[in-house]
Amino acid sequence: MNETIDNAHMPLDRDAAFAELTPTGKLRVGIIAAPAPSVLFAMREGEEVKGVTVDFAEALASQLDASLDIVIFMNSGACTEALEKGAIDVTFMPVDEERRKKVAFGPAYYLLESTYLVTGTSGIRTLAEVDREGIRVVGIANTTTIRASTRSLTKTVPTAQESIAAAVDLLLTGQAEALALSRDAFHTLLPKFSDALVLDGGFQQTGIAIAVGKDKPAALSFVTAFMNDAKASGLVRKALDAAGFSHEPVAPLSA
Repeated sequence: MNETIDNAHMPLDRDAAFAELTPTGKLRVGIIAAPAPSVLFAMREGEEVKGVTVDFAEALASQLDASLDIVIFMNSGACTEALEKGAIDVTFMPVDEERRKKVAFGPAYYLLESTYLVTGTSGIRTLAEVDREGIRVVGIANTTTIRASTRSLTKTVPTAQESIAAAVDLLLTGQAEALALSRDAFHTLLPKFSDALVLDGGFQQTGIAIAVGKDKPAALSFVTAFMNDAKASGLVRKALDAAGFSHEPVAPLSA
């Protein structure tokens, strides 16, 4: 999706922003991949990677007039560590206080709710029923969702998996009863199951936001203006629609 954004609201110090966002001469954008797309997760299609965040990456590179280098990660925890270490320049991920210590967040483009997908054989029908001894809960390692799930559960502890594919496989093979993830992701994962249920309610609400490394004020200013304009111009709406998420709302401009 080749969309452009009006430059009128972009910060004036583009040279400083370019220097902070492209220290290697390219814009390295961390993209999280999964077996099925979501408003955060992209998906490989042959040699290509497609998804909402890929559309944002292309638009941001265009605004900077920079070459784009997409770097794929299997979970947002690994992506966070790469951004903190300077291995990538910008990414998109759910916000939580642990991550705020490591990276700088700009505006959110989507407000998510985390809940559980449970197998039919588990008999679970409510959030409260997940919190029982013997219930095997899985989540994705070093993510805001598994941290929130761990805080909310008192009688069981989620087991961390390195990828969504690995976590899904545990449910499909009867080795777990519940998967902690954001609700939007289940829209495309649910067809993989014959009798699973996505539970009503949630144990976490937060935003998925654009992020850059700490102590990069020009970069943060640029991506903040970029994302605000992306929401106002309709770019975020078009990216969600193109990925099959026309039912999901764009985060308000104040987010």
